Amino acid sequence: MARRRVLALDEMDRNLIKQIEPDWRKMMTCIQCGSCTASCPAGPLMDYAPRELWRLISLGMRDALINSRTFWLCTQCDACTVRCPRGIITSETMLNLRRWAIAEGLELPATLLQLKESVEMTHNILHEDNESRLIWSANLEPVPEQLTDLRRGRADVLLFAGCVSAMYPMAYSIPQSFVQIMEQAGVTYTNLAGAEWCCGYPLYGAGLEEEVAELALHNVERARELGPKYLVATCPSCYHTWRHIYPQYITDGFGFEVLHASELLAKLIREGRIKLNGLDWVVTYHDPCDLGRKSEVYDDPRTIINSVPGITFKEMRNNRENALCCGGGGDVAMWEADVTEDIAERRMEQAKATGATAIISACQQCKRTLLQAARKTKTRIRVLDVTELVWQTMEKGDVIGR
Repeated sequence: MARRRVLALDEMDRNLIKQIEPDWRKMMTCIQCGSCTASCPAGPLMDYAPRELWRLISLGMRDALINSRTFWLCTQCDACTVRCPRGIITSETMLNLRRWAIAEGLELPATLLQLKESVEMTHNILHEDNESRLIWSANLEPVPEQLTDLRRGRADVLLFAGCVSAMYPMAYSIPQSFVQIMEQAGVTYTNLAGAEWCCGYPLYGAGLEEEVAELALHNVERARELGPKYLVATCPSCYHTWRHIYPQYITDGFGFEVLHASELLAKLIREGRIKLNGLDWVVTYHDPCDLGRKSEVYDDPRTIINSVPGITFKEMRNNRENALCCGGGGDVAMWEADVTEDIAERRMEQAKATGATAIISACQQCKRTLLQAARKTKTRIRVLDVTELVWQTMEKGDVIGR
């Protein structure tokens, strides 16, 4: 892609860096080594590489920034951040650029405005009737009473399904698997049904953080009313939001512990609460960015996989903190779907290189993007969430303990 001509403005606009990057002194320590650029999954598709963008900011080159699409292509995977030798939080700067663009009234991706309107009006990202959040449970036979009788008593686990698992058919099997595991393990659970609102992370990642406070206050208040021991999210983005963003708005604690589904399932396996059948599969694992790099949950999903008798586990070349993003983060799929597809196909190539017959992840969005990549590239490989893997291998009806 051809580089746009950079137009430097007068000296006043050299203060632009201070508007965009609060920790601007740290940014000025950038040595232009290119680690961020080399780490960026969307880098080849950007008009300016990340390190070039930092240079434009430091020089106050406003016109170039206004015309750049680089920061809208950031998947917010944090790969650049973990590899920066200066400790510059480059992903936060990308987010600051989105906030700046909104504050300046610049032309924004049309789907960003649609996203904002959808969450404000319907409390979910699909602009659907929010009372339909339990549609994923409709074909469970029978529908568990714990999903329909929400207030029959304090439950150990409150399932926070998230917009994607609750409303995208491709992801229905993730919450379905989770509640069936809870049934077999004898764990009491509940959910918020239509009272669950979008966690707010899609808005936060789009630079619309002011809109997140109302969502946080609502979700925390509704969750407290049910008094669970754990709030469990099958979605890493929801998990990250509850763990790392909501405390900005809720300063007196939640009254319950927030877990990702993989953390709870690994705990139940260690305690002998669920038993897994053997499975003669060769599998690899894809680390979701919001669960791995951003929340440092690496071991529990691998503990689950390695607990399945007969399974052969092979790591991809890039794994754990060095895992390649699937392309599904940063809202990029909403306004630049081809970028997401390109990144997902590169990750699929790494999965194929392991010889695995299944790729396991712990994120419904990763499942969607990788499954689409498998179909597009005609790759014969299963794509499963770790929760689905557990349910497929459990001995139904065998309750080990309570």
